[in-house]
Amino acid sequence: MTLFLTLLLAHIIGDFWFQPDSWVVDKQRHKHKSRRLYIHILIHAALLAVFLGFNVAYWVGFAVIVVSHYLIDLAKLYAEDSKHALYYFLVDQALHVAILGAVAHQYEPFSFLWADVVSTSNLLFATALAFVIFVPAVLIRMLIAQWRPETKDKQSGALFKDEESLIRAGRFIGILERLFVFLFIVIGHWEAVGFLLAAKSIFRFGDLRQGKDRKLTEYVLIGTLLSFGIAILIALAYLQLATTLK
Repeated sequence: MTLFLTLLLAHIIGDFWFQPDSWVVDKQRHKHKSRRLYIHILIHAALLAVFLGFNVAYWVGFAVIVVSHYLIDLAKLYAEDSKHALYYFLVDQALHVAILGAVAHQYEPFSFLWADVVSTSNLLFATALAFVIFVPAVLIRMLIAQWRPETKDKQSGALFKDEESLIRAGRFIGILERLFVFLFIVIGHWEAVGFLLAAKSIFRFGDLRQGKDRKLTEYVLIGTLLSFGIAILIALAYLQLATTLK
């Protein structure tokens, strides 16, 4: 379990933290010719090497993970389409995790260098944190893409800049709210989750109501509920796994 969580944590950081949206677009456009694809694979290789403590005992598993990651990503680039982006995203991640699980299963009997430094429970917590911070943003964006309101005035440069700024701010707000929800549930303060949701409703939905844009209000509401819901599920899953490991 320790080795699998280590590999999974490295995967989440490499696939979601160190892969900007611009890289994803570049890979989709240029496929196997995209330099970002190979930089992405090199980042994964570097993270794996660091997280495995540069232990040569894992070189076969290391090679299997890196090569399979490249092949899975390449197949996804040629197979996916915009209408089924969520489906290909889920299949892609499922295949990656399956490979990590298979590799970890082969090495589980061997001693792991991190076992003396980082406990399984700490690795589980770090993996859950990385998951709640980085993964839901991509998932939510895909789930609500069909309802994204169009910009009212695409000719206005000022409006475009404001919208771009709000999108970036919204991304950080989403990360912070999920992080807080996760931590509140883990420490057993469910009432704080309700307070957080109420506070966001006052500030966010008050502004939207004044703007009298019903579609945008509904879009933000769906995204907010999904963000809170996913964070709650991750926190409950973490608590269950943490209890099992004791």
